[in-house]
Amino acid sequence: MSHPIEDPDAHRRHADDGGRPAEDRPTDPQAAPQAGPTAADLAMQYAAKSGVKRSDSGQIDVLSSVGGVQGLAESIAPGLVFTVLFTVTRDLTVSLVAALAVSAVFTVLRLVSRTPVTQALAGLVGVAFCAIVAQRTGNAEDFFLPGFFINGGYIIAMAASVVFRWPFAGLLFGFIRNEGIEWRKDPARVRAYATATWIIVAVLALRLAVQVPLYLAGNVAALGSTRVAMGLPLYALGVWLAWIVSRPRPVTAGGPPADS
Repeated sequence: MSHPIEDPDAHRRHADDGGRPAEDRPTDPQAAPQAGPTAADLAMQYAAKSGVKRSDSGQIDVLSSVGGVQGLAESIAPGLVFTVLFTVTRDLTVSLVAALAVSAVFTVLRLVSRTPVTQALAGLVGVAFCAIVAQRTGNAEDFFLPGFFINGGYIIAMAASVVFRWPFAGLLFGFIRNEGIEWRKDPARVRAYATATWIIVAVLALRLAVQVPLYLAGNVAALGSTRVAMGLPLYALGVWLAWIVSRPRPVTAGGPPADS
């Protein structure tokens, strides 16, 4: 009769483990599988990166949320310079180069001052892409064309967030208000954040309703002017209205207010 082969190191390993069963033995924490990020983690990361900030008074800080005066200028100046120069000179190449130069200057200023460069760099990439599209087609109005698709993508994504009961405004404001994602357990809060999300969608849809006809008409001056007026400033107004509409109801007498 054959005998099982005995591992000569088995007794030593058993002694090293103190005779404990395998499930009680210490394990290497680095070997343990790491859990992926939860929905709350992703929402918190999004809120942190959104740039939306709350003032000491409890209201949303609109100017800080758009990057301050510098962030506002970075958003407006390239398109404004392009529109003015093309209207005056009718030279597409000069207008595109000037818009790119303005955006590049803002990026350099950020680097020199050692302030976060993400917004300016994203703007530079966006302006460069718009310039490439316009240069390839030879149509000045195509400088604004990529923005329509980006705008439409945001509309679709935000509308979908409401349908799936993860409204964009809730993800944007929930952690700023210390609600986390607990608001999803309250149907009234979900409805409030859904309404707030539709307000932002309405702002984006209004942009398309006004600007697309101007694009189709080839009216670069009017298109550029409305693009500046309905850009970041109008979006910031929409976010502020969404904040007001979605604020929690005041608690009953005797407790602190939930939010301003």
